[in-house]
Amino acid sequence: MAKGRKRLIPKARRFLLLLLGGLALWTAGCGSAATENPEKTLRIGYQKFGTLSILKARGTLDKRLEPRGIRVEWIHFPAGPQLLEAMNVGSIDIGHTGNTPPIFAQAAKTPLLYIASGIPKPENEAIVVPADSPIRSVRDLRGKKVALNKGSNVHYLLLQALKKEGLKYEDIRPVYLPPADARAAFAKGSIDAWAIWDPYFASAERDLGARILTDARGYTTNREFILASRTCVEEHEDIIRAFLEELKQTTDWFNEHPEETARLLSKQIGMDVKTVEKAITRSKYGLVPMDESIVKEQQQIADAFFEAGLIPENIRVKRAVWFEGEKTSKERKEKR
Repeated sequence: MAKGRKRLIPKARRFLLLLLGGLALWTAGCGSAATENPEKTLRIGYQKFGTLSILKARGTLDKRLEPRGIRVEWIHFPAGPQLLEAMNVGSIDIGHTGNTPPIFAQAAKTPLLYIASGIPKPENEAIVVPADSPIRSVRDLRGKKVALNKGSNVHYLLLQALKKEGLKYEDIRPVYLPPADARAAFAKGSIDAWAIWDPYFASAERDLGARILTDARGYTTNREFILASRTCVEEHEDIIRAFLEELKQTTDWFNEHPEETARLLSKQIGMDVKTVEKAITRSKYGLVPMDESIVKEQQQIADAFFEAGLIPENIRVKRAVWFEGEKTSKERKEKR
């Protein structure tokens, strides 16, 4: 192993250990525990925004699975990294994140599979600063405190935006905070900039007067990914397919009913309708199968984080992908 590589790996492993905190193991679920209980439970991790929030609000998946004796348990997480921590210890079966959390999770040996992708939404995330900030460009972030949720989708946006301006990640002072804490720090003026996604992004604009330094256009597609535990996919593909069918119907419904979606989400996530509507104007949902072009996008992100020394190995994203054309678990295993 090259000397340079030896220096990078300890740094990356420390980073991953911070991401993968200890969580109590939930019993019952899509995996083997589900077959041991009279009532099976499908545990779904969701965030405040995105397709799974809408699916939860509509209740259609719950109704579809109820006749099969399957109860859906919805578990909220503040961001993707925390959601995949739960998947890593077997606490959830399915969840959704942005494009970066699965990279770190796969590098940490989380037994996950990508099962579907959303369509690009680069306007849904941004680096913002206070309205009266002297910071006018990404280049001005040198030496500044920039808040972000470690390992989230905006981590890659920040990395790429800095690179374009000839800056390294070490040139800024990253402050790792979940969205709620970052918002408080932004409001108090204790950070200089904030890399964030909707609906927190929209809330910062409306309530805090945040000014956009740059969004993700030109840097990343900012796709939403639907992920499932490997055990759930391999043992319960019928449930996975039923879930994806309902999710596809939900994304189609969203695009046809944006105003009703805003009202549903407003009640569910505790944000005013106008803020949710602002976030929705930057959103168009769609659910597409994983394919080689999407895998290539994700591989580029993995390569970038490896080069930055933030993951310990150059992972192969394709090894964690469930392709829709695969009819059986056996077929998938043979291809790995």
